[in-house]
Amino acid sequence: MKKLINSPESVVTDALHGMAAAHPELSVEAERGIVTRTGAPAAGKVALLSGGGSGHEPLHAGFVGRGMLSAAVAGPVFTSPVPDNIARATCAVDAGAGVLHVVKNYTGDILNFTMAAEDCEDEGVEVEQVVVDDDVAVARDAAGPGRRGTGATLFVEKIAGALAEEGAPLAEVAAVARKVNANSRSYGVALSSCTTPAKGSPNFTLGENEIELGIGIHGEPGRERRTLMTAARTAEAMLDAILADLPEAAGAPVILLVNGLGGTPPIELYVMRAEVERVLVGRGITVARSLVGNYVTSLDMAGCTLTLCRADDELLRLWDAPVHTPSLRWGC
Repeated sequence: MKKLINSPESVVTDALHGMAAAHPELSVEAERGIVTRTGAPAAGKVALLSGGGSGHEPLHAGFVGRGMLSAAVAGPVFTSPVPDNIARATCAVDAGAGVLHVVKNYTGDILNFTMAAEDCEDEGVEVEQVVVDDDVAVARDAAGPGRRGTGATLFVEKIAGALAEEGAPLAEVAAVARKVNANSRSYGVALSSCTTPAKGSPNFTLGENEIELGIGIHGEPGRERRTLMTAARTAEAMLDAILADLPEAAGAPVILLVNGLGGTPPIELYVMRAEVERVLVGRGITVARSLVGNYVTSLDMAGCTLTLCRADDELLRLWDAPVHTPSLRWGC
């Protein structure tokens, strides 16, 4: 294993110290994994808070700032932050209008964010929780926690964050977050596994001519292994899975995320963007807005995820609203 780290034990704290040095507009408690907007809370506005295990950067701390998150809480690599730190961050950003927790659908995240919300509510803070579960690689009726939260988390944080910036009440901000999640589907493919600093070896092994379809962003193996395909065939297979679960997308505009998992160069992501456009045009689907790049990663995994969100005028307006964070910014 070759990584630019000091030790597996200190990698998250060290990275947060680096984030503080690079972004003085953020307030960082590195030892607790808490990142907040400088000047938060904003009086009378709903605050947005998200978080989870580290290793998915820039999610979530990279999206703290105007028009998105008020705070993010980072846990150890691929491990949920503890309830005490989530509660501390929640109380810190509450300005009397309540706090929305955006939580990816993983057992540890659900449990810890729920416990933190209960602690904050005991202190008089109103908390709503929205769970993101967009990964179609897991069946909705599957045993266990259900579908994983992946790329749609970015869509939820951006669109709900824009509405909160406008001063909407907590119930409306939570409702639009749930709408975005309901309209979004994702699917991932890996060309290689990731290597966590603590383990020092890949989570799973792929042959030189193999790819894994339906992987998770915590290094979970996928639901199908195939011989390496062209970008065109890979895009077709991924979109087949997504569109089979999002039939309403036909004829409607969508917001598209072509997301790198950490080990895929931009040139390959843009090849995938071209192939996705070809497939969607052929199916009567218009890409109204899109992002290409590393936004929801899995350490050094080679591969990508695709996320589609069926959009309407309201969602597009909020998507276009100004945003200024370390990793997403426009209109400012």
